[in-house]
Formats: sequence, structure tokens, C-alpha cells
Amino acid sequence: MRAEAEAPLPASVIEEAVDWLLVLHSGRATDADRAACARWRDGHPERQQAWRRAERLRGLLSAVPADLARPVLGRPADARRRAAVKRLAALLAAAPGAWLAWRLSGDAGWRADVRTATGERRSLTLPDGSRLDLNTATSMDIAFGPEERLLRLHTGEIAIDTGADPWTPARPFRVATPQGQVEALGTRFSVRVDGTHTRVAVLQGAVRLEPADGPGTARVLQAGQQAAFDAVQAEAPTTTDERALAWVHGMLAADAMPLADLLAELARHRRGLLRCDPEVAGLRVSGAFPLDDTARSLAMLEATYPVRVRSTAGGYWTVVGPPR
Repeated sequence: MRAEAEAPLPASVIEEAVDWLLVLHSGRATDADRAACARWRDGHPERQQAWRRAERLRGLLSAVPADLARPVLGRPADARRRAAVKRLAALLAAAPGAWLAWRLSGDAGWRADVRTATGERRSLTLPDGSRLDLNTATSMDIAFGPEERLLRLHTGEIAIDTGADPWTPARPFRVATPQGQVEALGTRFSVRVDGTHTRVAVLQGAVRLEPADGPGTARVLQAGQQAAFDAVQAEAPTTTDERALAWVHGMLAADAMPLADLLAELARHRRGLLRCDPEVAGLRVSGAFPLDDTARSLAMLEATYPVRVRSTAGGYWTVVGPPR
């Protein structure tokens, strides 16, 4: 047992084991999935060793909160998915105590006050009367107190229509993210945690962006502007409009959007892996696509543009590529 624990394994093999483990524990695994996993496992001794480690930790992984696994399954092509897969891979390679450390890190906000699952949206009325919409795979805390009205956004995206504070004097309305803070100046706006950046779009009023580690770099966005910021600085604002909040109504509005970007957005609302073939990644796409029925959205793309949608493993793996 000790010799196996100390034996080095290629990171790629462990990450493949992670992918198969998530497939088999997704609740949607088919006999074909299990047979394919067995063929993968038996194809090389290193794979068998990685899988034995996975089997030893099966009891722990069966307790992984769904909100931790879903970003891995639903965001196949970005840095966040790779980081999550690497953490799970480290879990397979390390002692069981690694699971506890990962769980306590709070990376996915699994202990948050309010959460939505992949493909789920939710609307709330806050204690001050403000309206709050949560997009897919979002986690946040609500911390209203005598000094401020504070939302702590861990993951995902929210849209806020602020109300007049019934307290006198009025408390500031703020949204804290891992990169900094957004303060509403009487407004309708959205905030999204996107990897190492926070993205803000303002539809009415104005907001003030404050990077956490960038003193003197605060920036005010007016209605019709959007900008991203990291922990150090904010980018120059660009224009935005109501399409930025189309997701509140269950739609993705695209105007000459690169296909790769559109599929990345659809992937946020879809379980499984949705990939874009590099050959068609730059294809410009326009239209309104339903987020609650991503299969319909993909069918619309295939009927309208020169692309082909190919799915395997019962729809779990989907690739959009050229029509040939």
C-alpha cells in the first residue's frame, strides 16, 4: 500500500482518472460509459494504479457537494475547470486529509447562504426591497447590517435592482468578490466572478469599482458601461446594453459573438462537456438562444450556421465543429 502511494504517476493519467470518476458518479452514467472506463483502465498499468487510488477514495468523493463537481463538469475549456480538476487529481494522489483541506478552502462557496445549481436561476427580494437574480452555478452570502448592505459573491453571476434603503441614514449597498468590491450608486447592474476577474455591467445609475489590492485605482461606471477588474486594477470601460441581462429572462442574446464564446456561455447552463472545434471557433453568431433548453439552442445553431453538433455518451460529451 505504501509503495503504491509513493509511486509517481503522470499528471495526465491522474486527471483522466478524475474525469472518469466524475462521469461514473454523475448519476447519468450508462453501461457504455462504464465499459469505456474499463477499457481505459485496463489499457495501461499506470491507469490501473490511478484507478485503484480512486477506488480507495470513493467513499470520500461520493460526498463531494454537487456544487463542487458541477463547475468541473460544466466548464470544460476554462482555467477554473482545469484548476478544479487538478485539485481533485491532487485528492487522488494524496492522503484522505487532502479532501478535508480542499473542502474547508471554500473555493466553490458550498457553504454559502444562497446557491444555484448548474442550469438553475433564482430570484429573491432582499430585506431592503432590492431585487436580486442569481444566474447558473452561483453562490453568495447576504450580510445586511447596521453599517452596510453587503452581498459576498463567491462564484457565478447576479443582477441587482437596488431599492431605496428604509433605514436612516441610508446604508451603502456593496457587492464583495474575491477581486474587490462594487458599490452601487442607485442602480441596476450585474456582477460576475469570472476566473481571476470580476465583470460588472451597469444598466441604470452608476457603480464604483474598488480592486482589493489596488489603492487609488477605483473607477466609476455609468449607465451603459461595463468593465472587468482583478485584485489590482480595473480595465477601461466599454459599452453595454440590456442584452447583458438577457439571462435573467432565460435567454442568451448574441450579436456577432464568436461561436466559442457563445458555447462557453451555454456550457455554464449545461451538465456535461460542451466543446468547440477550433476550426469554427471564430464563426460570428447572432440570435437569441434559450438557456433552459441548451439542446434546442444547439439545434438552432446547427440549422442556421455551417456547423455540426456531435454528441456521445448519451449526450454527455458534445462537440460543435465543421459540417463535414
